[in-house]
Amino acid sequence: MTATHRAQRTERADAARNRLAVLRATEQLLAEGGGDHVSLDRVAALAGVGKGTVFRRFGSRAGLLQALLEERSRELREAVTSGPPPLGPGAPARERLHAFLDGLGAIAEGNAVLLAAHEQACAEDKYGDPSYLFWHGHVSALLAAERPDLDADFLAHAVLAAFDGDLIRHLTTPGDPRRFTRSVQEMAAAMLGPSR
Repeated sequence: MTATHRAQRTERADAARNRLAVLRATEQLLAEGGGDHVSLDRVAALAGVGKGTVFRRFGSRAGLLQALLEERSRELREAVTSGPPPLGPGAPARERLHAFLDGLGAIAEGNAVLLAAHEQACAEDKYGDPSYLFWHGHVSALLAAERPDLDADFLAHAVLAAFDGDLIRHLTTPGDPRRFTRSVQEMAAAMLGPSR
């Protein structure tokens, strides 16, 4: 192994450590004060890295929140693309949609502050966000498979519009922590109508 190769590998390891430190710092700031508490300066200081490091890696506050949301939903994405049914391929579309909304709802219920901050920071490009694009494509495909007579593209946007951070916080209570998810699943089922 050459010195250059070792240096490149070390840089990649450092970059990975820095990325993780930055995302953890973002989480901490969100927990302490919500989305308004997150800035590139504060994140860099808490993570122990330079602001330039944060800027080069994430580009902006919106990019930082997008990356954190993407990390939160990575396991769900992997389960959808290559996991076992009903999340993964092989189950009927209706079952996969129910399972996906259960998984996405769990993420939303556990990360409502992040979703609210993400919505605010990414408002201008919400529909171009990588997580949103994946979620929309998956929900749209499942709706179209089950009900080709419906406008699946629009209905997928309508289902995902319910994933509003403030609404999730409003509906998620200690006495009924899964109310939001259950309600979204019921809404999707009503859109699809009775099983054929």
